[in-house]
Amino acid sequence: MKQQIPNFVTLLNLFSGCLAVLFAVNNQFVAASCFVALGIFFDFFDGLLARKLQVQSALGIQLDSLADMVTSGLVPGIIMFKLLVMASDTKDLMSFSNDWNSAMHWQEFQFAPLALIGFIITMASAYRLAKFNIDEDQQAYFKGLPTPANALLVLSLPLIMEFQDNDAINQIILTPWFLVLFTVISSYLLISPIKLFALKFKDWGFKTNAIRYLFIILCVVLLVVLQFAAIPVIIIMYIILSLLGQKGIS
Repeated sequence: MKQQIPNFVTLLNLFSGCLAVLFAVNNQFVAASCFVALGIFFDFFDGLLARKLQVQSALGIQLDSLADMVTSGLVPGIIMFKLLVMASDTKDLMSFSNDWNSAMHWQEFQFAPLALIGFIITMASAYRLAKFNIDEDQQAYFKGLPTPANALLVLSLPLIMEFQDNDAINQIILTPWFLVLFTVISSYLLISPIKLFALKFKDWGFKTNAIRYLFIILCVVLLVVLQFAAIPVIIIMYIILSLLGQKGIS
């Protein structure tokens, strides 16, 4: 029974991701972001629980990746697809007819081919998660941007538009080629060989965790000052700090 507690928390991550998918396909980006954040919360604690209870298992590792694939892989792909639809000034693909028979025909859809580029994020996430599962080196550090961090990066775009409501920034975000470039960079970061430090504390000493404490403090300050616009800045800072502390990553 004790062994199933972390797996149950992992399934809560998956359930959160499923709800996020439902909201995302209906253009409810804020609600989708909330459930992704909740899923990431569960994702953090399932591993912590497994270590504390000493019940780590191969099943738990695979289940964790499958849950992340939905919450941090599929949802950001859908969000980017939706943003590209908006930027392309095309009717949404998900415009079903009320008639079941006619809804089964392709001519009922308004199709924006450019928007499909958004799902490159989902494919890159799948590749990254599969690679992580067979890479024994990624214990104290990550190779490439973790899928939860990438999901937050993508979700920051609709959140910036919703809550910071700056016409100039909104216009940039809803530029098709900006979103395409953003997708390419996001997908590359997922599968890149860049070594990034993990927020896993072996102990609470400052000397061995200086880069982690510095990162957390800077994150809090940036979030207070920049709100959701801080998320892309935090990701860039995360990469820079990791590169600067490359020799200390172990």
